[in-house]
Amino acid sequence: MIGELRVGQVLRYPSSQDPQQPTLDGYPNFYHVTHSPGLKKALLTSGINGMAEVDTPDGVRRPAILIRSSPWKAGTEQTPWHDVFDLDNGHVRYFGDNKPGLSIAPDSTTGNSTLLGTLTAHQGRTPEQRAGAAPLLLFRAVSRNGKTKGFVEFCGIGIIERAERLVQWGGSDHSTFVNYVYDIALLDLTAENDVVAWKWVHARRDGNLSHAETLELAPETWRKWVKQGSSALPALRRRVARAKVTKAPAQRPEPGSTSAKDLELVYRYFDGRKHDFEALAAAVAAHVLRGAGHAYHDGWLTRRSGDGGADFVGRLDLGRGLAGTSLVVLGQAKCVKPDTLISAEQIARVVARLRRGWIGVYVTTGAYSESAQTEMAEDQYPIVLVNGAELVRRLRSMARDDHGGDLTACIDHVLSSQQISVTSRRPEEILLE
Repeated sequence: MIGELRVGQVLRYPSSQDPQQPTLDGYPNFYHVTHSPGLKKALLTSGINGMAEVDTPDGVRRPAILIRSSPWKAGTEQTPWHDVFDLDNGHVRYFGDNKPGLSIAPDSTTGNSTLLGTLTAHQGRTPEQRAGAAPLLLFRAVSRNGKTKGFVEFCGIGIIERAERLVQWGGSDHSTFVNYVYDIALLDLTAENDVVAWKWVHARRDGNLSHAETLELAPETWRKWVKQGSSALPALRRRVARAKVTKAPAQRPEPGSTSAKDLELVYRYFDGRKHDFEALAAAVAAHVLRGAGHAYHDGWLTRRSGDGGADFVGRLDLGRGLAGTSLVVLGQAKCVKPDTLISAEQIARVVARLRRGWIGVYVTTGAYSESAQTEMAEDQYPIVLVNGAELVRRLRSMARDDHGGDLTACIDHVLSSQQISVTSRRPEEILLE
């Protein structure tokens, strides 16, 4: 049985190189997972481990290149560089294998020669040129059971985006030497549940199979890259932030449900009443922030024109006295049809106003596009997004607590008793109250 590699999985890398045992010391056995019956073992003995090329009906093909980084060696005389593995954003910066004291050209070392040759294929201009390109399987050494050796973490499959020739310091005499550093894009494996099936690599090692036949076993993003080329990498790159994205239907109440009727009621009530909806949004934002156990102080609504990307202002108090601080809360309200998607550009208007120590709140009767959510998560913007489903859930909670479950009475009460003033004050003035 041919195994599989899961991103983030730690494997035992034993010195025995025995593939028979599925697990060792409670961890999957690297040699068992990567075993290809009748073929040589996959190895991580060097930093850059190119599998032997095979002759195929489409020409020579290298099945894969296994990359290993040893963070515990970084900064030593033997390994003076520091590789960067940013798995959340799908980027690896990996240094080549030239070292101080070697007398050969930096592009002639075994590893650099292999990766530079692969770079040419990774930059192929046609699908036919890219189809035979070798995938990079990336690993990094990790410590387990008090040991710094014998364990590796699988980090995914990569494509070389660029190579840079640079001068480094190293060796016992701290002399300079020339080496290469590679920027590698890690591909998104969401469609495969973050798993790479070894049968794909195994098939690439079979000289009887064409590139097209092996491509059928490849991860979805690898197939798309072969078809579309490097211009598609931004959309194919691994982004952990995508896991935080909520699909639009999940941001709306179930069609025909009571919540869906509530949302329609709210939309019709405030359609064409922008400023009234801003007051409601401010009350909902306060409910959201106070519900998280924070002390929230109501501020004011901005004037109808010239709000500069903010509809209401509040203050979030954390701690007390010297052990506390306060944050300006800048809010945006948008009453739109429930099937409307709020774009990244619309949210960016609020984000552009935020200063250090400020947070944003966006309240809408619609939903947020996937691209907007991804951008907010990847750039780590301090903004709270309240969609249509969450809006009516909060209103229902407020109505249940104070108005016997009457949603309309709750809304009328919020508007009639709203003590928030309308002003053109600067947001930072809230910190003085």
